[in-house]
Amino acid sequence: MLTISQVSKAFAGRTLFEDASLQVNRGDRVGLVGPNGAGKSTLFSLILGEASPDEGKVSIEKSATIGFLPQEHAPAGDETVLELACAVSPELIKAQRIMKTTAEDSADHHDALHLFDEQGGWQLEPKAKRILAGLAFREADFDRPAKTLSGGWVMRAHLARLLVQEPDLLLLDEPTNHLDLESLVWFQEYLTSYPGAILMISHDREFLNQLVGSIIEIAHKRLNRYRGNWDSYVEQRAAREEQQLSAYKNQQKEIASLQLFADRFRAKASKASQAQSKLKQIDRMEKIEAPVSRERTVHFRFPQPPRSGHRVITLREVDHAYGDLVVYGGLDFEAERGQRTVLVGPNGAGKSTLLKLLAGVLPVQVGAREVGHNVKVGYFSQYRVEMLDPKQTVLETARDMPNPVSEQTARTVLGSFLFQGDDVFKTTAVLSGGEKTRLALVRLLLDPPNLLLMDEPTTHLDVGSIDALVSALAQYEGTLIFISHDVYFIREVAKTVLHINAGKLTPYAGDYDYYLDKSRATSARAALTSGEKLHNFQPVASKAETSTNGASVQKSGMRETREQRRAAAEERKAEAKIKRDHEKAARDLEMQILKLEGRQKELTEELEKPETYDRGGAATQLNRELQAVTTDLERLTGEWEKLAEKAGANSNGASRS
Repeated sequence: MLTISQVSKAFAGRTLFEDASLQVNRGDRVGLVGPNGAGKSTLFSLILGEASPDEGKVSIEKSATIGFLPQEHAPAGDETVLELACAVSPELIKAQRIMKTTAEDSADHHDALHLFDEQGGWQLEPKAKRILAGLAFREADFDRPAKTLSGGWVMRAHLARLLVQEPDLLLLDEPTNHLDLESLVWFQEYLTSYPGAILMISHDREFLNQLVGSIIEIAHKRLNRYRGNWDSYVEQRAAREEQQLSAYKNQQKEIASLQLFADRFRAKASKASQAQSKLKQIDRMEKIEAPVSRERTVHFRFPQPPRSGHRVITLREVDHAYGDLVVYGGLDFEAERGQRTVLVGPNGAGKSTLLKLLAGVLPVQVGAREVGHNVKVGYFSQYRVEMLDPKQTVLETARDMPNPVSEQTARTVLGSFLFQGDDVFKTTAVLSGGEKTRLALVRLLLDPPNLLLMDEPTTHLDVGSIDALVSALAQYEGTLIFISHDVYFIREVAKTVLHINAGKLTPYAGDYDYYLDKSRATSARAALTSGEKLHNFQPVASKAETSTNGASVQKSGMRETREQRRAAAEERKAEAKIKRDHEKAARDLEMQILKLEGRQKELTEELEKPETYDRGGAATQLNRELQAVTTDLERLTGEWEKLAEKAGANSNGASRS
């Protein structure tokens, strides 16, 4: 479907591709990887026809459709969220507007209605609603003007539009950046049944592991294909680099030997012709390039925070509510020096709220927050980038702190986070979202607190920057509590897990794999949002107040008011379970509906072929099956709408502005 043949492309005086080739067939699932600046975005531009190759050819199969989701900044106008999700073609958009603004008996209305019907417009809206619900939009959001949403929600609406459109080739640039955990799980599951081909750029290794069948790496100006998922690619790449290094060393030895002969005998008349022959032999060789080192980029010892007391921070009998919504009642929590804890649990369980209470961003409504001896608290949230001064350069921003590091030190760390060369002289105003996130991390690591609270620190970071952050945190000597949906990052960093659900904290005295084993999770990703009760498992053996890792469990001997709070929490938990059951049933129906829609499309295409009617009885049989599939689709869609409504009835939702 997509063929890239011997393409060469230079950009800003630098050659990105040289004799590069690639084939993507229908149904392929391909991950595109490479270091920052290797040419991933340029390759997408070549495929989309926004740029032309200097040499070679990019060919798209005739009539094949392409859909593209950029990493950030998709447009939004006066259309509603639902209209945006249904905007699969300019013709349909125009027809929809005419149908809404003209009289039903007018010729324009009749023509628009005919076009809308002919292009399957009536099936778009229920499909769009299902997809929007999967991406965490509430029904009340469907009629909101898209331009009133925040940038992340606009990106979700555009993602819904692409999934409704179902292009033959889907180009995705970091599609998980704007998704919360539950939406990410839904999206990942949805893509497993996507009928078209997918070519994606993603920093999320778990996402790539679950979805792709091959990895295309941009290296040495070529496109190198590895069969398998991310983990398989890492193994194959290591083996290939070992072979390349061996071949490179052998060739260098041969070149050195030939050069030595030429140098020794070129001045000797009897050997001059042989010496010249050796030099020509060197020139004729196809030189093997030395493999690029894959070692992590951080080789710098980061400044360390002052040592805190053993007890770092404590919450005692804390109540917290947003209006009538009670998140915590009688919460007890304690963190000890050196902990590295990840918070997991379903959306709305209170993970971010706990982090904000610990940071002091949210005031304690009832109860007490006690910060330990010599503790300096640092909170890294998704909004931290807004604190950057747009007039300062990257280098000035990195050094703008009470105890500034040297310029050389700052530039070394900035280089680890992909700010290289003249990049350090850019003002922060011109940086992308990902660049601002990296810069905010650099500032934090150059002047670290001894209690570090991080909410989704890997969002907008590429693979190299995530590795740099992992390496920096491996050196960090303070206390770390964080939230993340990046399974790789969690496995590399977390030493303990704290599960949060319905206001209850359940600590696990082991790393993420220990938590997966004890919670009997079905997958590493799904376990991040699991709210299910464990099967007769007591994660902390002590009958006292705290776990061996310092995260307090609820105290025994509660007063009557706390028993009332517990009863209310149990009631919320039961309601949440009912909602989850409805959501799971709705997801199951979505998968059935997706398969039926695929079969409906196949049957329709068969009935459109003239040769079908030459086979005796074939058309009749296909029509009967199509009628049965259509009936099942209508029934399942009706069931899905009822379940989705039930699932959303008690939903707290997320802020859309």
